Amino acid sequence: MSDVGELTFSRIHRASPELLFDCMTTPEHLTHFWGPTGTTTPLDGIVVDLRPGGSFETTMVGADGGTYTMRAVYAEIDRPHKLVWIEPGVEGGMRTEITFRDLGDGRTEVITHQTNAPAAYRSAEARAGFATSLDRFDAYLATL
Repeated sequence: MSDVGELTFSRIHRASPELLFDCMTTPEHLTHFWGPTGTTTPLDGIVVDLRPGGSFETTMVGADGGTYTMRAVYAEIDRPHKLVWIEPGVEGGMRTEITFRDLGDGRTEVITHQTNAPAAYRSAEARAGFATSLDRFDAYLATL
């Protein structure tokens, strides 16, 4: 029996749902913030085929030069409200659902909900790394 569970992250950004959705689905934006602090995600390591059944891949490069590739398939695309992808190579087929909730005051709550998340993804270290990627996203948004 595999040890899988759920993770939920929520962050409020000072940006419209449309801009946030576009940042999450455009390689030229993703290259600036995808991955935890200490990693880079080169533009040539990002594939976005934005349609149900289309590929979503990112290759992060760590400070030590090691690479980590995430391979997913888009399951649902509802700009600017929801984005869903599934990582079939992760034990259990991890599903990531991102919802963009317009707060009506120039801010948007972005909720990331993952199901079938393996134990390694739920560790305190992994959750802290994900939080730094949200910090990087905030810093990038401030430059737009």
